[in-house]
Amino acid sequence: MTAKRTGFMVMTLVLLVATAGCDNGAADDPAAALAQRGRVVFETNCTACHSRTPSQPGPVGPAVAGASLELLAAKVVRNEYPPGYEPKRNTNSMPPLVHLEKELPAVHAYLQRAP
Repeated sequence: MTAKRTGFMVMTLVLLVATAGCDNGAADDPAAALAQRGRVVFETNCTACHSRTPSQPGPVGPAVAGASLELLAAKVVRNEYPPGYEPKRNTNSMPPLVHLEKELPAVHAYLQRAP
């Protein structure tokens, strides 16, 4: 089994376990369900550097609450900034996380609702 396939299976299992028994209206609200999935993806992949509370700076990464989808796509997938964006921190320490590209809409939905 390839590492990519194993990673996908682990992520799927994490999503299933994390959302089991959680019904915060997400079943009736597709936007809430998307944001809930985004929360799980964010907490699983981003909180080592960014704060678990997206509105707070993390030990390495800045606060990311409210980040645009354009910024997420540029920074998460390509480790660059969109044209004209002024970085909160002047570092290039974030590695590209290409495997998260398909999850960016969910992460974006979560960050728009994040405290």
